[in-house]
Amino acid sequence: VREEDGCCCSRLCMLLDLPWEDVLIPHILCYLPLQHLVSLQRVSKQFHSLIQVYLTNCRTFDLTSIGPSIPKEAFCSMLKDNKVLHSLSLQNCSDWVTDKELLPVIGQNQHLQRVDMSGCVCLTRHSLVAVSLSCMHLQHLGLAHCEWVDSLSLRSLADHCGGLQSIDLTACRQLKDDAICYLAKKCLKLRSLSLAVNANITDESVEEVAKNCRGLEQLDLTGCLRVRNQSIRTLAEYCPKLQSLKVNHCHNVTESSLDPLRKRNVVIDVEPPLQRALVLLQDVLGFAPFINLQI
Repeated sequence: VREEDGCCCSRLCMLLDLPWEDVLIPHILCYLPLQHLVSLQRVSKQFHSLIQVYLTNCRTFDLTSIGPSIPKEAFCSMLKDNKVLHSLSLQNCSDWVTDKELLPVIGQNQHLQRVDMSGCVCLTRHSLVAVSLSCMHLQHLGLAHCEWVDSLSLRSLADHCGGLQSIDLTACRQLKDDAICYLAKKCLKLRSLSLAVNANITDESVEEVAKNCRGLEQLDLTGCLRVRNQSIRTLAEYCPKLQSLKVNHCHNVTESSLDPLRKRNVVIDVEPPLQRALVLLQDVLGFAPFINLQI
C-alpha cells in the first residue's frame, strides 16, 4: 500500500511476481518434493513454465516416491533440457523406464555423480554402457536386481569410471568372478560394495577386492554360498578401514575368520555362535538362562 497524491493505492503481490531464478527456484522450489512440483505444473501455464525452468536447472532428480505413477512421457518432458544433473534415482520406475527414455538423459548429463537404476528390469546393458561412457565422474551406482548387467557392460564401467566409490550389484546374477576381479583392479577407490545374492561369487572375487580396494568400508556378501573363511581372513588383513560386513547365509564362513573382525569392532550381521545358541534357547524356554561366560 502506498500514498500517492492524497490517494491510497494498493497492489497485490502474487507468488509468481517474485523473481524466479533469484528467489522462487533457489529458496522455495528446491524444498518441495517432486510430486508437489508435478502438481504445480498443472495449475497454470505460468506455473508450468516456472517448474520447467526449475527442472532444467536442478541437480538432483529422485523418482523414488512417485516412480510408479509418473508417465514415461512426463519423465522425458521434465528432463529434456536438463544438462546439469549430479544425481539421478530411478528406483520404483521398473514398470515403464526403458533404454529409450533413459539414454537421452544420460547422454546430455555428463556431470552425473550418482545414478540409481536398482530394480529397473526393463533396461538393458546399453544403459550401463551409456553411463560408463558419458559419466566419467561417477562415484555411486545402484544396480541391485538388474539381472541384465553382464560382464562386458561392467568392464566398460570399470574402464571409464575409475573414481567409483560405491556400487550395489545385489542379485546381478550374470556376473562371475572375472568381472568382479576386473572391477576391483580398475576401481581402487571403492568404499562400499554389494555382491549379495549371487551364487557365482567365490573367494577369488573377495580376495581381489580386498587386495586392491584397501579403503573398503562396507561389503555385503549375503547369500554368496561359495565364499569361505580364506577370503574373509584376507579381507581382515588388507582392509583396515572395514566397518561393516554382511555374511548371512554364507554357510562356509565361520567364527574363526569373523572373530578378528569383531575384535576390531566391525559390524557383522550374524551373531557369534554362543549368542545365537542363547537366543534359540530363550525362544524354546521362554526366558534367558544365566550362564557364566567367564568360565
